[in-house]
Amino acid sequence: MSVPALLLEGLSAGYGRQSVLSGITLSIERGQWYALLGPNGCGKSTLLDCVVGRLRLRQGRIAIAGHSLSHDPVGAKRRLGYGCAPDALPGLLTARQCLEIHAHAKALPHLGVELMRLAEELRFTPYLESFVDTLSLGTRQKLAILLALVGDPELIVLDEAFNGLDPASALILKAHLRRRLATTGACLLLATHAIDIVEHEADRAGLLLDGRLRREWSGDEIRSLRSQDRGFEAALAASIGG
Repeated sequence: MSVPALLLEGLSAGYGRQSVLSGITLSIERGQWYALLGPNGCGKSTLLDCVVGRLRLRQGRIAIAGHSLSHDPVGAKRRLGYGCAPDALPGLLTARQCLEIHAHAKALPHLGVELMRLAEELRFTPYLESFVDTLSLGTRQKLAILLALVGDPELIVLDEAFNGLDPASALILKAHLRRRLATTGACLLLATHAIDIVEHEADRAGLLLDGRLRREWSGDEIRSLRSQDRGFEAALAASIGG
């Protein structure tokens, strides 16, 4: 049996005295696209912060491709690709400098042909020498995505990555991610509000509500609901409301 790309066991976390997440257990297999859903303030971003090591756990454990985030953080993070919020990117660096720093952190001699091909497809290459703080929201979003894909990570973590992308770029990114998951065995954890992405792309989906993973849908369940008028959207609304 293969080791999951991401394993969370009994995860609890928060800020100061405030508890945000409680008792979350989740396993995502290689090659899977997992959509994390939930209303604003439910803890999605906090969960992602835990997975990428930005927030210390109060309880539980996280393993990325079999490497414990607490006991082997270097090994875990070298197998991780994280697309931060566009406004968190360093404004005084150029796009190329951001990419090269990520590559250096993963001990890579170069960025790789496939990554630069994606940059070209996304029409990002004209902005490589531009400073980040001069870029539009959509262009910074593309940079955040490219940074997440440096070094062919086994776990890709994205937070609302399609926000700000034009339709053509969104279509290119969906196809690229699906192809990457199929060929490399990487998995994708995507926090999103976009129902169409869940219905057409996700292999599994989970609902985070009040800091707990309240409901999950398999790929078969998602496809079955998609065939109904507003099926998945209605199921999600009922799960949140009920």
